[in-house]
Amino acid sequence: MNDHIQPDGSDASEGAYEHDHGALGDAEYAEFMELAAEEGFDLEDVEGAIEAAGHGPLPVLAVVGRPNVGKSTLVNRIIGRREAVVEDKPGVTRDRVTYEAEWAGRRFKVVDTGGWEQDVLGIDASVAAQAEYAIEAADAVVFVVDAKVGATDTDEAVVRLLRKAGKPVVLCANKVDGQSGEADASYLWSLGLGEPHPVSALHGRGTGDMLDQVLEVLPEAPRETFGGGGIGGPRRIALIGRPNVGKSSLLNKVAGEERVVVNELAGTTRDPVDELIELGGVTWKFVDTAGIRKRVHLQQGADYYASLRTAAAVEKAEVAVILIDGSESVSVQDQRIVTMAVEAGRAIVMAYNKWDTLDEERRYYLEREIETELGQVAWAPRVNVSARTGRHMEKLVPAIETALAGWETRVPTGRLNAFLGELVAAHPHPVRGGKQPRILFGTQAGTKPPRFVLFASGFIEAGYRRFIERRLREEFSFEGTPIHISVRVREKRGKKK
Repeated sequence: MNDHIQPDGSDASEGAYEHDHGALGDAEYAEFMELAAEEGFDLEDVEGAIEAAGHGPLPVLAVVGRPNVGKSTLVNRIIGRREAVVEDKPGVTRDRVTYEAEWAGRRFKVVDTGGWEQDVLGIDASVAAQAEYAIEAADAVVFVVDAKVGATDTDEAVVRLLRKAGKPVVLCANKVDGQSGEADASYLWSLGLGEPHPVSALHGRGTGDMLDQVLEVLPEAPRETFGGGGIGGPRRIALIGRPNVGKSSLLNKVAGEERVVVNELAGTTRDPVDELIELGGVTWKFVDTAGIRKRVHLQQGADYYASLRTAAAVEKAEVAVILIDGSESVSVQDQRIVTMAVEAGRAIVMAYNKWDTLDEERRYYLEREIETELGQVAWAPRVNVSARTGRHMEKLVPAIETALAGWETRVPTGRLNAFLGELVAAHPHPVRGGKQPRILFGTQAGTKPPRFVLFASGFIEAGYRRFIERRLREEFSFEGTPIHISVRVREKRGKKK
């Protein structure tokens, strides 16, 4: 999780947004900046590092439109690099892909959408399904229309969805390469979405003006969707895993009644079903999500959209309970689902189902598989359950509470630096090229999940960062949560412009 800032819940303290100090209060922030100045760091860089690591969820901009209108080309233009796959035929983008972008000093996430399955659902239905997902997950939408072709029936179908959702929309009239194309763009006023912005995503023409308009409609930070803070609603738990691992059965057993359909046919659950369930005097909101069958770009039709909705459920949840079928070998799909939850920055509980059916030999091999294939979440609480019989179901809520506690833990800066000082003294960074970089000081800039910024005298190797993460977990009980660590290196004096 190093050096990759995750989307997550904002800090509970109001100062996080008022002062851009992350999780630091005014007094702690002032003291920290004084320390940074003494160590010779540029204070603007330090301020920016804390703000970057301490922010709540970045606002999300979805780029939607029918196939081959230039969505991925526009996304590449917005993020300033060629990352989204572009090919001159429809349907190349099948994954829901998220990138981080910046314009005029504002940072936001861009979601490139795709996944058209013309042969399965019909083009209108599939475009509508994809747009529906993207709109639901976004704070604002760029609707891309091919100005040369004009508004089609499919475009009109997406417009109806946009109106129904009520999200702010910026209309992008793409493939306008010169003055002559602007007349084509003007016809798109007929869509009723306001001014069409003539753009050539391929050549960059007009994209700046369009992005200025995007910043006008994009919120500074999206509303907090987590139930734990503010209003005090129920905490959201996403049940995720491959199809037919027993997610629906587990939900029914936890609820004590048949809440959702259970069928041996994999993929019975297509849409996430939210269920309010009271356990131990506390109400939880469980989301029974559709199983993720295989790599998204290989999926078709309803399975494809089921996996998208599962991803959306994870992003809205606070805790992901990842269900693994203990009777089968840990698969690539299982690992991918774990990675999705970790990258989303959610608290995690690992639940191994069908435990009652395993003989001693299978349990032995399962332990080895967990060690080798799922080592990246060795820090997650684990429960061995049976959704069929209810075995160890009472252990699920304590595991969820443990993961949430770790997810929300914050270490005061003074205590963190005392710990770092002892750690560096006892286990210094290896000497590389005749130099020995040192961690000078650090701070925890945010929670949900815990996010740290460390300031160093030189480049810190990945292995040493992992060592620091392990020791942070041991010292401060970060059980059940990913940890994000970013490192800022002090520039040599005189090199800064």
